[in-house]
Amino acid sequence: MKRLLVLPLLVLFLAGATNALAQDVRYNFAKETNFAGFKTYKWVPIKSAQPLSDLVDNQIKSAVDAELGKKGLTKTDADTADLYVGYQAAVSTEKQYTSFDTGYGYGPGWYGGGWYGGGGMSTTTGSTSTIYIGQLALDMYMPAQKALVWRGTASKTLDTKAKPEKQQKNLAKAVAKLLKNYPPPVKKG
Repeated sequence: MKRLLVLPLLVLFLAGATNALAQDVRYNFAKETNFAGFKTYKWVPIKSAQPLSDLVDNQIKSAVDAELGKKGLTKTDADTADLYVGYQAAVSTEKQYTSFDTGYGYGPGWYGGGWYGGGGMSTTTGSTSTIYIGQLALDMYMPAQKALVWRGTASKTLDTKAKPEKQQKNLAKAVAKLLKNYPPPVKKG
């Protein structure tokens, strides 16, 4: 039952929240790697990754394919690809507490030439809600050396009410931001 909940929520991760919360994106890479030499890539499954529905899998791969194409990489099914690319995705939850103060009036203090100790009335109420956080990790390996050369992760609060069109648009934005620093910038000097 829990797996059924995770699969649709993963797409919602990529859809993101409608408010101003941005994705948290991080990446790391093997500094000695010549990324300019990579021209082709092949999708490979990551053995420890939780499998997703075909729909979500295709949406993620299509978004990554589009961005890698912009970077000059060509997708292939050949085992001779320069890079193997795989991903892992997960959804976690956090509790959020929101409080509301209905206070009005004034408190004790010096008013109009004298001390006044009275005040208004205030009521504080609160509510707890569950926030879904989605995470996508994208790994790139050199197949001959079986070495991880680039890894990027993105995490974001999910909008559980986003429509499919909004989900796909935000998925593309999340992947573009994730791959913004691929290939990694070359330091001169």
